[in-house]
Amino acid sequence: MQSEMPKSLKHVLHVGLIFCVLIFAFCIIPKADATPQVYILKFAGLIGPVSADYIVSGIEQAEANNALALVLKLDTPGGLDESMREIIQKIFSSKIPVITYVSPSGARAASAGVFITLASDIAVMAPGTNIGAAHPVSVSEKQITPEMQEKITNDAASYIVSIAEKRNRNKEWAEQAVRKSVSVSADEAMNLHIIDFIATDDANLFAKLDSILTLKKSEIGGKLALFRIADTMHFTTAQTKEIPLNSRQRFLLFLTNPNVAYILLMLGIYGLFFELQSPGAIFPGVVGVLSIILAFYSLHMLPTNYAALALIGAGILCFILEVKVTSHGILTIGGITALILGSLFLFQSPAPYYRLAIPTIIITVILTALFFIWVIGLAIRAQRKKVTTGKEGLLSEIGVVQTDLDLEGMIMIHGELWTAESLEDKINKGEKVKVISIEGMKLRVKRNK
Repeated sequence: MQSEMPKSLKHVLHVGLIFCVLIFAFCIIPKADATPQVYILKFAGLIGPVSADYIVSGIEQAEANNALALVLKLDTPGGLDESMREIIQKIFSSKIPVITYVSPSGARAASAGVFITLASDIAVMAPGTNIGAAHPVSVSEKQITPEMQEKITNDAASYIVSIAEKRNRNKEWAEQAVRKSVSVSADEAMNLHIIDFIATDDANLFAKLDSILTLKKSEIGGKLALFRIADTMHFTTAQTKEIPLNSRQRFLLFLTNPNVAYILLMLGIYGLFFELQSPGAIFPGVVGVLSIILAFYSLHMLPTNYAALALIGAGILCFILEVKVTSHGILTIGGITALILGSLFLFQSPAPYYRLAIPTIIITVILTALFFIWVIGLAIRAQRKKVTTGKEGLLSEIGVVQTDLDLEGMIMIHGELWTAESLEDKINKGEKVKVISIEGMKLRVKRNK
């Protein structure tokens, strides 16, 4: 009988086995990246549902990955109040610092951009940028009474003052930006304590952010407490990760351009017109339906004047009727007039970035008018063209008598035998006759003199 294994040896084996398991687990379990990351969002354009979705989802992604901070590079003329407030609410509730950087040089943070910049944990501007002009304007075609406009302005002023107080910024200037649309350069914003500092580029931005970490909390309005990081984790050594707009966001942002919406609308009308003119072509109909659907989505997102939309429809209807009815150009002139007026007032808004570009209107109206004039010309030429097929194509044609035409007989035309009736005296075989009229399947003829 074999002797039992000594307890000391068993203990050594157990310890060795545990050690091997730990080594194996250490090797196969992925190690967390200790290098801090700074997430970067870049947005240039109008603040709207698409931009709100992009910025909010970007902050959430940075939070989920425990990023050091998120930098929002912003260049905007403003946008929708609802979308702006959605972004600001996310910035306030963010678990990581949100740094808004108005850049590059030549960029601006106007209207809704002012609110977002002031709401950020740290506000930075590049040289040659400006901030301000935050007076609220209506983007719809509806007329707002002075009393309602005053209420909207007071609400916006109160909101921006509360933001400035929360972030320890210049609340007097913030209120003037709303009430009097004041705007200042980057240097003036720095002197007025609207922003925290000016940065020439990303490297300069990160270097200055590092210097902020060494300041006392009182000197930076308590923002240092937001970082919750060790002194050894600096921005200059952090990895940067840019979050671009995804395909869906880029496509939706493209659709919210007024000029794109207008072009899609006209393409939809052309496609449906071609399909109705040539049933069964399929391709124009498919393009037309898809363009109309996308155009309606865009029109829903934009301040559309539906009276102007009706004018555009009336203009197109005039062009179509001109093809069917001879109006000696009156319908064409009416169509061009209606199309121009409808295009000019399609997006009625005080905000210039919600309006159609004049060159877009001019080019579209000219192309539409030329297209329908060309179609009308083809229709007129087709009506005037002599019929060359069927019975009608035999009118005025010359035939040869095959049997004596004593009232009735047979004639040959275009290699075919036809029953003919003479409108004159007897016509002998071999003589040439001219078709005067057609009655049923019988040709009525006279001698060809």
